[in-house]
Amino acid sequence: MKFPFLTLARRCETFYRFQQRGVLLADQRLWSSALKHSSQLCKDKSFYITTPIFYVNASPHLGHLYSAVIADCLHRWKLMQGFDSRFATGTDEHGLKIQQAAEAVGKDPLTFCTEVSERFRNLFSSCNISFTDYIRTTEQRHRQAVEHFWSVLWNKGLIYKGSYEGWYSTQDESFLMPSQVGEALDPSGKEVKVSLESGHKVEWMKEENYMFRLSIFRSRLLDWLVKNPGAVQPQRFQQAVVQWLQEDLPDLSVSRQRSRLQWGVPVPGDPEQTIYVWLDALVNYLTVVGYPEIHEQWWSTAHHVIGKDILKFHAIYWPAFLLGVGLPLPKVIHVHSHWTVEGRKMSKSLGNVVDPVEHSQMFTNDGMRYFLLRQGVPDSDCDYTHDKVIKLLNTELADSLGGLLNRCTAPALNPAQVYPAFCSQAFPRDQRGRAVAEDYQMVAAVRSLPTVVEMHYESIHVYKALEAISACVRQTNRFIQHHAPWKLDRRDSKDRRWLDAIIHVSLECLRIYGTLLQPVVPEISNRLLTRLGVQPHERSWKNLDFLQRYHGTDCPFEGRLLGLDSRLLFSRLEGPNGDKLKPKKSKKPACLK
Repeated sequence: MKFPFLTLARRCETFYRFQQRGVLLADQRLWSSALKHSSQLCKDKSFYITTPIFYVNASPHLGHLYSAVIADCLHRWKLMQGFDSRFATGTDEHGLKIQQAAEAVGKDPLTFCTEVSERFRNLFSSCNISFTDYIRTTEQRHRQAVEHFWSVLWNKGLIYKGSYEGWYSTQDESFLMPSQVGEALDPSGKEVKVSLESGHKVEWMKEENYMFRLSIFRSRLLDWLVKNPGAVQPQRFQQAVVQWLQEDLPDLSVSRQRSRLQWGVPVPGDPEQTIYVWLDALVNYLTVVGYPEIHEQWWSTAHHVIGKDILKFHAIYWPAFLLGVGLPLPKVIHVHSHWTVEGRKMSKSLGNVVDPVEHSQMFTNDGMRYFLLRQGVPDSDCDYTHDKVIKLLNTELADSLGGLLNRCTAPALNPAQVYPAFCSQAFPRDQRGRAVAEDYQMVAAVRSLPTVVEMHYESIHVYKALEAISACVRQTNRFIQHHAPWKLDRRDSKDRRWLDAIIHVSLECLRIYGTLLQPVVPEISNRLLTRLGVQPHERSWKNLDFLQRYHGTDCPFEGRLLGLDSRLLFSRLEGPNGDKLKPKKSKKPACLK
């Protein structure tokens, strides 16, 4: 059974419609072939991206929003390319830390978790995080997935009853080896043991619980990383995981005594034990795609976005668990670094924790998204200050991109408010017209821009993609400034054709920039493209053919009326220190003289 006349997405849709209606083929072999072929087609265009699920012991901060914005950017990018993308985020709600936090405020754990989880959901919704699933580990669907996952490991003999003795950090919900523990002074001056990585206090723990045979997976994990050099990105984080695996990998305690930890999923068949919070939490990625039922289409395309502080859990424990149950490992684990504030680590005690809700209102949702993705470098920690945000957004969004749009759509230059015609005599390919060498360099740069941006979006080096876009925007502004179209005489036919060519080329540049910026600043991109008269169905990857008339083909936008919304694309942010700052109200730009 073949559908040669259908697009890829339509083939998937048609096949499943036949399947759901119970249509049978006369030749069962053809049916099997159709199943295999169509399933592969759908699988090839499926994409699954996740953030970590966020711990609900406190309200969301800037780092949580950063993880979500990175994943959202990749999700939107894949949708632009025609993929059927799923994007999951949510909250991790079990564990001793949650149990203690709820007790401290006199609330039952579920009520406490629900209140904090809603803060995360509201933040993500307000910041245009377009998740397709919001998972909470207190949901029944997740408990069933965790119980099944545990049972598979148990039935394979990978979990056994044993005794654990060693260091444990409640704050990190993590077991530590002696080499990971050091000494420090607490606020009272008392000497205490702490985690060398997080600085959190640790305690010596000895109890009978269940152990996972992590040690037997060391060589398989190393083999996975050697055969898949891009499994953990950026490369420095993959190298860190390989280094960890050079050391002994002891078996991992995967439960706690119920007398110590009541708030969690009980071990199947042993109500005296609670499943370790990290095993519980990691299974959420499977819960979302339907585990233990049909999940193969999505799980085989899984990509995780995580902070560097939880790398070991995702690049050692999680792959070992998956190998244990016989499931594929994630395609890629994308790791990002942390944010400091004015050079110092964010901390409640320092009073410098950035409230992402407040700052998104201050700098706009798209403004915050742009800053985080433009300044965020996955390999190293990044610094956040009001002045940096203001300077970047004013320079690149208000002045450079917004100013370019204002120039090209101002009634003084474009009185008809249309996408003007391109004149090949005024801007010929043989470089004999009025265009100069720098103009042709700009055209070449913008034509290759989608390929450059694709490479950087795929590796989640979004800042490099935005650097490339910003450089092209500056080139286009120089193009306008150099030729000064406001000085041309519309009454002269040659001047008029040249002016129209300048505006046409500039609008084509803006169309490419607006389309490529959609995953980063969806609201700004929508306003820009709407102002250019670009319809919603003309904003995908396949619509990135640049300056078609220059290359001898028809341009569908030529002669089209521009959109009516002539407000500023992004209003300049003003304020001496950025304190209590709100964007100025959008207004119509002054006409060019």
